[in-house]
Amino acid sequence: MQLQEILFSQGFGTRRVCAGLIQQGRVQVYDPASDHWRPIYDAHAELAPEGLRFRVQDSEWSFHAKAYVMLHKPAGTECSQKPSAWPSIYTLLPAPLRQRPQKGAVQGVQAVGRLDQDTTGLLLLTDDGQFIHRMSSPKHHVPKVYEVRTRHPIDAQQLERLLAGVVLDDSPKPVRAAACEAVDSLQLRLTLTEGKYHQVKRMLAAVGNRVEQLHRSQIGPLRLPDDLQAGHWRWLSAAELASISA
Repeated sequence: MQLQEILFSQGFGTRRVCAGLIQQGRVQVYDPASDHWRPIYDAHAELAPEGLRFRVQDSEWSFHAKAYVMLHKPAGTECSQKPSAWPSIYTLLPAPLRQRPQKGAVQGVQAVGRLDQDTTGLLLLTDDGQFIHRMSSPKHHVPKVYEVRTRHPIDAQQLERLLAGVVLDDSPKPVRAAACEAVDSLQLRLTLTEGKYHQVKRMLAAVGNRVEQLHRSQIGPLRLPDDLQAGHWRWLSAAELASISA
């Protein structure tokens, strides 16, 4: 695969821009045999993309045929390319992730589902449309775990109702929590397998309580790492991707 095509596929700009970066000596490729980085000036140089490590203007990257990343979403951000009132989560990502080319009109990685602007926690982003569908479709029942701080103390009756199901104004069928436990008097751990608009907040309101803080800690088997700070992102490891795709 030509080096300019590799850079283009990874979101470093148009083919002409990528060729210019290479010809200007701004691209280096790691050579594992010599354990050195070497500049390449030929935009048409043929390289094996899998496992390729390269630097573009001193920023190191690895080739990914598809991008799968996790973001620790901070409060006060919107999961939208065109936010209405708050900064977009996409401003927290580097330009190559936002510019990865796709066949459709929209470019870059896309959030797998959304979190409200005041909700924090684990968010997945990818440019793999099939992965987005598989993780978002209610048919697959991917569990998502939320840590909920409530305004009023949680009682046993509220827990029973959340597990039995509550009726929301846009759903003819009761919406049930897959799991529900009180961590303390004002802290609730709630597991859902579907995603409706403001679902956690509306479910708590339906049982006579109110959400004060909301944080998503887990999607399927994938937990938000303790060392991933709010506003930061990282690639999913192969093991993490395999576990959540199983």
